[in-house]
Amino acid sequence: MTEIMKLNPSVVDQIAAGEVVERPAHLVKELVENSLDAGATKLRVTISNGARNIQVSDNGRGIRTEELELALERFATSKIRRTEDLWQLSSYGFRGEALASISAVSDLTLITRMKNSESAQSIRSQFGQKEKPHPVGGALGTTVIIENLFENLPARLKFMKSPASEVAQIKNVIKAFALSHPEVEFSMLVNSELILDFPVVKESVRAQMVLGLDELYAGEAERSGYKARAYFSSPHDVQKTSKNIWIFVQKRWVQDRGLQAAVMEAYRNLLMHGEYPSVAIELEVPPEQIDVNIHPTKSQVKFLDPSLAFRAVQGALRSALEQAPWLKKQSQEVVAQESGSVSERNEVLPPLQNLSFDGGSLGGYQFKQKRDFLAESTFSYASVSSVKPALALMPGETPLQGYWSSLQPIGQVALTYLVAQSSNSMILIDQHAAHERVMFERLLKALTNGGLEIQDFLFPLAIDLSEDKCEVLLKHQESFSKLGILFEQLGPSTLGVKSSPVFIKDSALSQSLEIASQQLLEFGGSGKVEEVIKDACARMACHSSVRAGQAMTLPEIKSLLESMDEFPLSSFCPHGRPVSQEISFYQLDKDFGRLGS
Repeated sequence: MTEIMKLNPSVVDQIAAGEVVERPAHLVKELVENSLDAGATKLRVTISNGARNIQVSDNGRGIRTEELELALERFATSKIRRTEDLWQLSSYGFRGEALASISAVSDLTLITRMKNSESAQSIRSQFGQKEKPHPVGGALGTTVIIENLFENLPARLKFMKSPASEVAQIKNVIKAFALSHPEVEFSMLVNSELILDFPVVKESVRAQMVLGLDELYAGEAERSGYKARAYFSSPHDVQKTSKNIWIFVQKRWVQDRGLQAAVMEAYRNLLMHGEYPSVAIELEVPPEQIDVNIHPTKSQVKFLDPSLAFRAVQGALRSALEQAPWLKKQSQEVVAQESGSVSERNEVLPPLQNLSFDGGSLGGYQFKQKRDFLAESTFSYASVSSVKPALALMPGETPLQGYWSSLQPIGQVALTYLVAQSSNSMILIDQHAAHERVMFERLLKALTNGGLEIQDFLFPLAIDLSEDKCEVLLKHQESFSKLGILFEQLGPSTLGVKSSPVFIKDSALSQSLEIASQQLLEFGGSGKVEEVIKDACARMACHSSVRAGQAMTLPEIKSLLESMDEFPLSSFCPHGRPVSQEISFYQLDKDFGRLGS
């Protein structure tokens, strides 16, 4: 039988290091957290030797000389005193393992100086072997120098990624702290080259800098003490991966699939498959409602009520998205001219002339400008800052009203795209996508408020289905009845639809119910009934709306534009495709060489 014995302290330290310092990015995270807990307002991270040499410097409070040796011991911390403190955490690092674990797998030098101290103090630990502290020259704060990381662990060293990959992970860590702490200055150097530099700025501007977007919008929501604040991109600005979705809980950067699902649910019917938004979420939870100590690197958390966290995050985004703030910004925006020169148009745009060569009309597709939005149309092309403040909308505030109906309809091209103009741009509108969104939103509105015009069939519309599909649809009859869709069983495998919204085609109704019945059989028992109904609405809207290749008259175009103003999210079809494209008159003038040199 193998003898039971207590592990050697060096083995214990290396085991702990394996949990806390899995890769260089984790090491940087631990050190930056210590700096922030020390009140630092300025941090610099320096990387070299393929991320095996790391230096983190701060201007925090520093460490007392008599506590330097203790700081490198396991389970030594200034963050907690009692068991109860674990549930009332107001700091980052609290396990007391970071410095001890790091010093066990590297050549570590710690230099620190407190306010009013005559000199800085330095202590060194070579792979767990500590030396005595001694005075050195140094600025206020603490600098931790790591060299030859994992030199004593060849197995761990072998599994390090490429230098570029390790540096990329460290960059993400710094970006995360920069997002959650706009009041702190962060910088990062790699082989003496400055690659990140975040000065102290207000929260909205810091979010723009980190997410890499000029335009962001803000929203917030609270659900029973769970408070969420979000900065987010327009659905026009999308990513191919979820890497630009940043989630913070109690200012900790966390990886939480449930909260990421809440983000994607908020963007439901606004993004195409494979598209992701840019979002920064800050969730604040009552301390007694969260456990942040379920993972060694504290990258995961556990909520007492996960549904409240989900609803707060989803609500903060969806409530703001439904106001379509990008339309308001688009309506107010002044077009910027390249090269810093400014060209002005101070005259009202002249009315369109009859350009036919025989003196007749052009089929009604060309007519004078509307006076209501051009009468005071004096605007200029001015240069604007490359980083603009994020647009925050207060709860209940709506975007500029009448955006779509304020456009002047011109006509139709390729029997697919509608052409309209504003005071400073030409707008192309996908007629099918636009009509599809309007019909979809009306169906969704009916789910909550009713009000659709319903047609009763003289004879029920018979739909042949399997017996189990008929049964599951009848089981959820009440959900469909909110849309005015009523049905009855005509036979063991035949359903008879008695009524439906007037604008839904029979073929669309049959196909949508067939697919919905299959989805309900697969997902109906897992709380996804509402999702299935909304998918059915999107499908019915798609197959009942005006199609590409269908001619539309000017009155019909005008009516569609007015209908789009009923719903703020008319910029996107239910599948997330954009409804319109805009070309500024400035761009046209530039392309046609009308701006001069």
